[in-house]
Amino acid sequence: MTQALTTFYKLCMRILITGGAGFIGSHLAHHFSAGRHSVMVIDDLSRGAPANVPARAELVQMSITDPALVRVVGSFRPEAICHHAAQVSVRRSVEDPCADAHINVLGTIRVAEAAAQAGAHTLLFASSGGAIYGEQDAYPASECHTRRPTSPYGVSKLSAESYLDHFARGSGIRTVHLRYANVYGPRQEPRGEAGAVAIFAQRMLRGEGITIHGDGLQTRDYVYVGDVVRANALALENTRVRGPLNIGTGIETSVVELIAALAKVTRSPTKPAHGPARAGEQRRSVLAIDRARSELDWAPQTALHEGLVLTTAWLTRQRSGRLARVTSLR
Repeated sequence: MTQALTTFYKLCMRILITGGAGFIGSHLAHHFSAGRHSVMVIDDLSRGAPANVPARAELVQMSITDPALVRVVGSFRPEAICHHAAQVSVRRSVEDPCADAHINVLGTIRVAEAAAQAGAHTLLFASSGGAIYGEQDAYPASECHTRRPTSPYGVSKLSAESYLDHFARGSGIRTVHLRYANVYGPRQEPRGEAGAVAIFAQRMLRGEGITIHGDGLQTRDYVYVGDVVRANALALENTRVRGPLNIGTGIETSVVELIAALAKVTRSPTKPAHGPARAGEQRRSVLAIDRARSELDWAPQTALHEGLVLTTAWLTRQRSGRLARVTSLR
């Protein structure tokens, strides 16, 4: 690749971000908009918010399952697509696997078709490390670890990867599957089952009780959203990288340890209670990041404590803003 073309990729790309009004996608939108990139966000706003989208980005409210997606993407002519729109609830995927597959599998196929017809050269896919590998045989798990998803959500992410590989062979699109660990940070919604950091932190800030399901020794790999954004940017720039890439920290943190760390940051006296363990919950999950380190020259830069400080500061500002608005209405 010539130096001129490399510079073109870095400075003036047309980038489409599906799910760009949501948690991770909006951080990507802000990052790329801050440079010289032209950014379009496609989001159905079922979880995302228009306020999350930077002013310089174009926002189109649309589901990725909408047949009109191909026309909209074609009109923008993106050179790269960051595909982050998804059904993200494991519990919902168990309750309604058809709805999960409709969005995460059929929606991804629609995005791939749109990418091929629009002439995009790169498609970065937000996949899942923990959900795809399931109960691990080795710790941390590398990209070649046996894939045994234990939920329809994990099955849908793995299936989407396979479909994208198929489109890559047929169209020449470069696809990269970013297998995320547990991403946390500002703009993560403290509701539902996803986002343990945001949920626990919000409850502590409100002085509410916390329930640990089981003994609390189940572990996860927590990676800060800013590090995830940097991984996406590097994967976009490095045109040699293809296939799966784990994006995590390689560090296991138990629920008990996470709550203790959050209690220090929030100065919360909350003492968690223990409830019944959740059936089928994964015991340990941690990702090996050797490939991302060697091929992208990427490694997480935000330690857990620092990330928790940044996350709780954002939640505090959001809470203060809501209280101020309520007071002004009285």
